[in-house]
Amino acid sequence: MSEWYVDTPAKPVATVILAHGAGAGAESEFMVDMAAQLAAQNINVVRFNFPYMEIIKETGKKRPPDKMPKLETCFHSVIENVQAKWADLPLFIGGKSMGGRVATLILEQSKALGAIALGYPFHPPGKPEKLRTGHLLALEKPLLIIQGERDTFGRRDEVEDYGLSSAVQTEFLADGDHSFKPRKSSGLTQDEHIQNAARLTVSFIEAQK
Repeated sequence: MSEWYVDTPAKPVATVILAHGAGAGAESEFMVDMAAQLAAQNINVVRFNFPYMEIIKETGKKRPPDKMPKLETCFHSVIENVQAKWADLPLFIGGKSMGGRVATLILEQSKALGAIALGYPFHPPGKPEKLRTGHLLALEKPLLIIQGERDTFGRRDEVEDYGLSSAVQTEFLADGDHSFKPRKSSGLTQDEHIQNAARLTVSFIEAQK
């Protein structure tokens, strides 16, 4: 079983399992900051590393992510173990980029009430024709996608034309990139966007419980 990183408030109202993106693990600054912001709003947050990221940590050598079936199996296993530990709390799943995509792919088969994708990788950068939206067109369980307006994996003007399921709620962060970082000229900060993303996530969770 993967190692967990848990942020538990005194009186949690729900649990969110957050998976990391392709290039940085559960201990990355973005993941740590997001977990802290959610825990400050009474959300129990569980972060974990996929198997390939555990190997990167052990060896110090870069390697590509595992294939999707292995990522899905790992996420299902974490869900099972988290449910056993916090059975009384409403469960949500999600993650950053690739981790959020895995969550959306297993959402319908899981016992989670909904999912949160923090920067969904709608397509590889520079390849807008290679869409990863098929399952999002018919999704029935609630999904919140929080996207930077100028995310190279799916800009606002692109995403608004995708015709996603009515179960998908999309929120955009002004001038944000794939990690919600805006340009200095915008007068905004990444910290502000992460705080806003956490608020949007909590509102979404409250609406589903």
